Amino acid sequence: MAVSPLNPKSYHHARSISLPSRPHPLIPEFDEVLCRLRASEATTSSSSISHKLSVLRDLQGCVDNLLLLPFTQQTLAQCRHEQWVDELLDGSLRLLDICGMAKDALLQTREGAHELQSSIRRRQGSKNRISSEVEIYLTSRKKVKKAIQKALRNLKGMEKDCRFSALDKDAETLSLISILREVKTATLTVFEALLSSIAGATAGSKRSGWSLVSKLMQHKHVACEEAEANISEFEKVDAALYTIPGNKNKSVNAVHVDNVHNEVSKLESSIQDLEEGIEFLSRRLIKTRVSLLNILSH
Repeated sequence: MAVSPLNPKSYHHARSISLPSRPHPLIPEFDEVLCRLRASEATTSSSSISHKLSVLRDLQGCVDNLLLLPFTQQTLAQCRHEQWVDELLDGSLRLLDICGMAKDALLQTREGAHELQSSIRRRQGSKNRISSEVEIYLTSRKKVKKAIQKALRNLKGMEKDCRFSALDKDAETLSLISILREVKTATLTVFEALLSSIAGATAGSKRSGWSLVSKLMQHKHVACEEAEANISEFEKVDAALYTIPGNKNKSVNAVHVDNVHNEVSKLESSIQDLEEGIEFLSRRLIKTRVSLLNILSH
């Protein structure tokens, strides 16, 4: 069976991977993990992203097992000077760079959220002087979003690298290349969802603060739980903060402050889960890159 070329969204399609002449037990495992990723792609809440990171870690584990196979090691060693191997090695490094960028964005947001929460606790008796802390947090968020937009553009470039023409290779080698590139595509898709979630909006969206508030109020009005699940905790905090007056001398509604306090608490918990997920995934990616380098150096 011929292996069709992959495209940047190929992992979304319900197709299975198979080694044409000698099916290996690892192939159904790849299919099962990819199906789990597809099943979780609909929502963008932080809990959903954390789940995707966990599944992606399992997928990288499949790659590690694949790299242990003699056929895989022999093929990579023989093709070490070919473009697809260079692309594979370069991609492994760029994925680690994206991991590092996501870690930095989470750290910066977590520190800002902690400072904001501390300010709210200190001023429980006087709720009309937190506007300056809100402004500091939102300024920090703008910097994070700017860095994420740049990273998302880089991701688009990596997705284009996943497109390739038919290669003059035997069926098993083509299937191996397809598997590795499909894993890369799935990884890029999850990273895009992660970064977009941290940015607080869908990739490419330029939604204003007040439109966020309107969106949240509309969801509550129609009790649409499914739509609410597609709003990340980062976005909910951003929306809640826009209800705080910018004038430092203007009284702040206690209900709005309490809402901010509750949303920031949820955000801090979500960030902790995401940081743990990205850390475990980063270790997997490092292990995969080390395995590749060891194979190619022999």
